Amino acid sequence: MLLRLIIIYFLTTILFACSSKKEQSIYQPTNKIDPYVSYKEGIEAFEINEFFLADKKFSEAELNFKNPSLAAKSAIMSSYSLYGINFYDEAEENLKRYLSTYPGDKYVIYAHYLLAVIYFEQIGDERHDLKPLLKAKKQINFFLNKFPSSEYAIDLNFKKDLVQNQFAAKELYIAKYYISVQKWIPAINRLKLIVKNYDKTIFIEEALHRLVEIHYHIGLRDEAKKYASILGYNYNSSKWFEQSYKILNKDYEKVMKTETEERANKSLIDKVFNAIKIK
Repeated sequence: MLLRLIIIYFLTTILFACSSKKEQSIYQPTNKIDPYVSYKEGIEAFEINEFFLADKKFSEAELNFKNPSLAAKSAIMSSYSLYGINFYDEAEENLKRYLSTYPGDKYVIYAHYLLAVIYFEQIGDERHDLKPLLKAKKQINFFLNKFPSSEYAIDLNFKKDLVQNQFAAKELYIAKYYISVQKWIPAINRLKLIVKNYDKTIFIEEALHRLVEIHYHIGLRDEAKKYASILGYNYNSSKWFEQSYKILNKDYEKVMKTETEERANKSLIDKVFNAIKIK
């Protein structure tokens, strides 16, 4: 009997202790975040270029807005804030999340545009990684195909030309390396890629000249003349045509000197004639 009383007392003590702890650990909710206040604070931070704080406030607003369009707008502003501090990976991730969460939002076009700009701004020179260049090309082409009449299309068309130039620069850089180690076939193949795929870029003239140079060097004179003809027909006033002409015509310097002298003499005669005519 005594043992039973002791057990009952022990269990009662434990029960009251647990009840006391539960009362002490009751969750006390904090004041609810007002999304309109968070968004306003985000705008204020954004306007003074405090982009890190702006991102935080816009993210708070997105999580607390019940209106999907306002939440979507907050997400876009958060993405742009991350872009503003060059957090490219975070901005890209945020934009992709936005596009999957709010596919019908009115700012979807801008989100795709900002993705293209983010990829474009990560492009290095011809010696750097090709991945950002490929991503930029893919996103720009996607945008121009899907939104050709958008207000952002003009800018992306301009950027597309720059991307093409960068691809050509990379091919030319590799071709020059092969030339430096006298690997003529790979060099020719790279240069032909420029002629075929990037003929609207600023590197087409040098590519044609290098083809003249290589083919002449390895004894394929007819091929050299073919590329020189293309170069001369399209870019006969360029320095690259002049250099190609030097390769194919060893008397070039002599001819140029004679022509220069003739022009100088003609110019002097014209001056004298004009002076006499005025008198």
